[in-house]
Amino acid sequence: MQAVKITDKVYWVGAIDWNIRDFHGYSTKKGTTYNAFLVLGDKPTLIDTVKKEFYGEMMARIQSVIDPKKIEIIISNHSEMDHSGALPQAVAAIEPKEVYVSAMGMKDITAQFHQDLNLKIVKTGDRIDVGGDTISFVEARMLHWPDSMFSYLEKEDVLFTNDVFGMHYATSQLFDDENEERLWLYEAEKYYANIVLPYSDIVLRFLDQVTKMGLSPKIIAPDHGFIWRKDPSKIVQLYAKWAAQAPKNKAVVLYDTMWGSTEKMAVQITEGLRQGATEVKQLSMHSCHRSDVATEILDSSALIIGTPVLNSGIFPAMADVLCYLKGLRKKGLVGAAFGSYGWNGAPIDELTKMLEGMGVQVVAPAVKSLFVPDEKALSSCRELGLLVSREIAKKLQ
Repeated sequence: MQAVKITDKVYWVGAIDWNIRDFHGYSTKKGTTYNAFLVLGDKPTLIDTVKKEFYGEMMARIQSVIDPKKIEIIISNHSEMDHSGALPQAVAAIEPKEVYVSAMGMKDITAQFHQDLNLKIVKTGDRIDVGGDTISFVEARMLHWPDSMFSYLEKEDVLFTNDVFGMHYATSQLFDDENEERLWLYEAEKYYANIVLPYSDIVLRFLDQVTKMGLSPKIIAPDHGFIWRKDPSKIVQLYAKWAAQAPKNKAVVLYDTMWGSTEKMAVQITEGLRQGATEVKQLSMHSCHRSDVATEILDSSALIIGTPVLNSGIFPAMADVLCYLKGLRKKGLVGAAFGSYGWNGAPIDELTKMLEGMGVQVVAPAVKSLFVPDEKALSSCRELGLLVSREIAKKLQ
């Protein structure tokens, strides 16, 4: 295992997880990386570690550059297990003089490992000498955990951002200029939609704070995906765009179906939206993963949801995805509900309440069909699509 040189003093010593396909409910079809960084100098420093299963890979990469025992400082920017899992083993093997964390990092890591790891707290504005260079710290609370922080290597002009500005994307090409935008852009958007979206207000405030601090790094090094060296402003601009959640003439029709009736309704709602000149994504939970649904909703202005009724309740796959989407707290959506039923249509009305609970502006009562929809019901579905299209147009004025 070889380290990858980033600058004269900074090396990537992380790991590539080619095979992971689920990250606590997030579909990682492209795998991921766990990035860790070695800073050389009079006081060699390790920034972040890796998931515990990849400890050996990280240590082998470190050893390709220096004897790990020479590392004097470890910095943990984020306590989540995919970045801190190997921390206890690394501390035991390296025996660093200092291990730096944020105040919340101290709490979280102690609660996770129940070991004395000789942790020391740093906060925004603190600076440490790493021998020939200085690392300063910026707390990034709730981006996306309370303990998150950035570390900035001042002379080398490298900003280490833990989960922020990253993506779940396994690649042997570890820099932005080595990866085609058409391949990584969706993964970056998906990462934002599923990980960072609930904290969009904090993202906007934080980007403003960083600008006022005068930080404009030459390199941004996140803990997932590749490293931004050619154009680090690219991902910053994308975050600003996604965080703003500006309305777009786009709607998502999301549903599941048992015998095809709810799907027939979804098709006609989609047709109504199309006739209203609205871009539409028709997504069936038979074939879509919840994390891909969240990605499509990121730049949408409307969410229309449909369900069949099973055991006097909404379909389980719909309950799952709506619970997931509620936690992501997408703003500015209009929407409505629809569905088919056999003898109890009340669960379809429950969808309307669920939309309201998600902060969606409901623009019409639920459209319901007893068993297979007739032409009247299908016409009502087309009208619902047209109505939602008009409501989106009002938002865009």
